[in-house]
Amino acid sequence: MSTIRGRFQKDADKLVQWYTASIPFDQRLYQHDIAASMAHAKMLAKQSIITDKEAELVGTGLVAIREEIEQGRFQFKAELEDIHMNIEARLAEKIGDVAGKLHTARSRNDQVAVDLRLFCKEAIAEAISGLRGLQSALLDVAEANKDVVVPGYTHLQRAQPILLAHHLLAYFEMLERDVQRFQDCLKRTDVLPLGSGALAGVPYPIDRAFVAKQLCFSQISQNSLDAVSDRDFVIEYEAAASVAMMHLSRLGEELVLWSSAEFGFVEIDDAYATGSSIMPQKKNPDVAELGRGKTGRVIGHLMGMLTTMKGLPLSYNRDLQEDKEGLFDTVDTLLSTLAVFAGMVKTLEVKAERTGQAAGQGYILATDVADYLVKKGLPFRQAHSVVAKLVSYAVEKGKELNQLDLGEYRQFSPLFDAGVLDVSVVSSIKARNAVGGTAPEQVDAQLARAKGLVKSGGGGY
Repeated sequence: MSTIRGRFQKDADKLVQWYTASIPFDQRLYQHDIAASMAHAKMLAKQSIITDKEAELVGTGLVAIREEIEQGRFQFKAELEDIHMNIEARLAEKIGDVAGKLHTARSRNDQVAVDLRLFCKEAIAEAISGLRGLQSALLDVAEANKDVVVPGYTHLQRAQPILLAHHLLAYFEMLERDVQRFQDCLKRTDVLPLGSGALAGVPYPIDRAFVAKQLCFSQISQNSLDAVSDRDFVIEYEAAASVAMMHLSRLGEELVLWSSAEFGFVEIDDAYATGSSIMPQKKNPDVAELGRGKTGRVIGHLMGMLTTMKGLPLSYNRDLQEDKEGLFDTVDTLLSTLAVFAGMVKTLEVKAERTGQAAGQGYILATDVADYLVKKGLPFRQAHSVVAKLVSYAVEKGKELNQLDLGEYRQFSPLFDAGVLDVSVVSSIKARNAVGGTAPEQVDAQLARAKGLVKSGGGGY
């Protein structure tokens, strides 16, 4: 039977108890609930709302309950609905009626709000740490393969040659924006709602600043109605996680492609691949594929939370119980994906000979030939037209551009001279020396900058 019986003359139907209970999943918040309760008890004593002895007794009882949970000796009861009532009921068994004083000047509405914010603050820190770990793995591979050339693609068609390090640094930049998003999310998560009561505040001389300091919150909520019903911080976390997972999915997709026989640019370590149940030759990039697949679930949780919130009037509504399962799964999915991707990236074997061959094929230097004509004074649009015709000719003859002789070049423009025969993958890459380009000098600068960001732990540009 629930300890909150009040005006009701009979217990809730068993099916209703099961349907409304959140203890199967919100028991995960036990540490946060206990920490918030201990801070609240200290504040009540400081403000002489309860005695110091009572606060000490509450604190001792809560520490014992925490140990019971961590040691697997705590009996969670569905009829007590949630983690808050499970802990409060057990506290009453341990210390008697004094346990009832702990709920003075607070409601389960602001209690769950503070627990969830404490959880999200930790999750944000772990997400940033996981992002930094993957960034470090990308930098390790980029540094070890600084001179490796790969084809750059648009529309999944070979476009221009680039350095592999430049390609990997593109993912570093994506993850850096993810770090910034989580850092920004923390600003609005780091707000203490405790002290808001059920919805209107509390009629006791509480010290919210003291509680905020005890729980390491940098701000205090300014409106009690908003504080108990706000889940923007959950939505923001899930939004940041969705974008991060989208980036991981893109990386996973490229590793799936690059590890195929058709590309052959990398080999995924055996520890991050699986075999086939029927085809013994297969080495499947299942880790990359699962990261790609799990992205949909994370995005789904974001859509679910937005949909839950869009119809809620002020203030607290039981719909908000639906904020936790999706959030917990999002946190677990993001952190595990970041960890496993970091290991997979760090152990990649780059097939430099194969990438170099691919970077020199498919008329990939056509833009450089057009740029050559531009430097001779031809407007780019005309140069583009000339080289397009030149490529068509080469295709018809079954030749790559570097297999054409000067006479063949000059059939399409008198501006071609012997210098065009020096256009190469190396010259193409070196030429792109503007900030953000793939030239070795620029890649070295970006590697240094990236390593500095990871080392400092900071974000931003």
